[in-house]
Amino acid sequence: MPNPPLTQFARSVRFEICPGARLSGLASVVLVLGLAVPAGAQTQAAAKPAMGPQRMEILLDRRDGAVWHSVDPGLVFAQDEHVRFRFRSNFAGYLYVMLQGTSGKYETLFPRQDTGEENRVEAGKQYIIPATQGSFRITGPPGHDVLYWMMTPLPLGTGPKYMPLPPPPKPGPVPPRLLPRCDDTLFKARGECIDSSAGPRGIPRDETLPENMKDAAPNAHSRELLFIREKDLSVVASPGPLAGPVIYEFRLAHK
Repeated sequence: MPNPPLTQFARSVRFEICPGARLSGLASVVLVLGLAVPAGAQTQAAAKPAMGPQRMEILLDRRDGAVWHSVDPGLVFAQDEHVRFRFRSNFAGYLYVMLQGTSGKYETLFPRQDTGEENRVEAGKQYIIPATQGSFRITGPPGHDVLYWMMTPLPLGTGPKYMPLPPPPKPGPVPPRLLPRCDDTLFKARGECIDSSAGPRGIPRDETLPENMKDAAPNAHSRELLFIREKDLSVVASPGPLAGPVIYEFRLAHK
């Protein structure tokens, strides 16, 4: 069977459309959509989220043949590997994901036509990104792709209203190409190359955000967020209710 067509959205990551592909299910987990899930969205049953602080959970999956497995968020990927994310939040809102690849190019990863246009998130539900039957393919110069995640919480009783993200900004300066580095201790213990600087992290106030995100949510920040690792699960939590949009980043390391 010939390989399905590829639609390139950044030099470092491409989205592969896999019509009819069977994506092996995961019990629950990480990235966006709604109470009424649109046809074609990839959702799975999720356990009731923990009560208390507002939190978002992200799992990074790698495809192995026809099967998906969750992996350490700091795993250093090889060229042409396929990944996806799973997302779950214990509060409702809207999710947006922007990419700055190692080439410096910005792209909107979600929502968009080929990755899923419905970005409403309902509390306790788990979603797969991309929400269509596809995957993100790793390509391009070695380094860290930076994915910006913006979650906009909704007041109770607010009905769903899709708000598109403005177009991505023009290419910015090429990010420093810091080659991923393996943690020797983890490599010896697990036989995997894990870069401890990859995965989710907060964004300092003095760091420049993509222009479209900054314009859409000028007061968004991640100073009050807590970042917790629970094996392969990444937890982003707020000690108290979020009063407005919040932005954090996920660094994806690859050779």
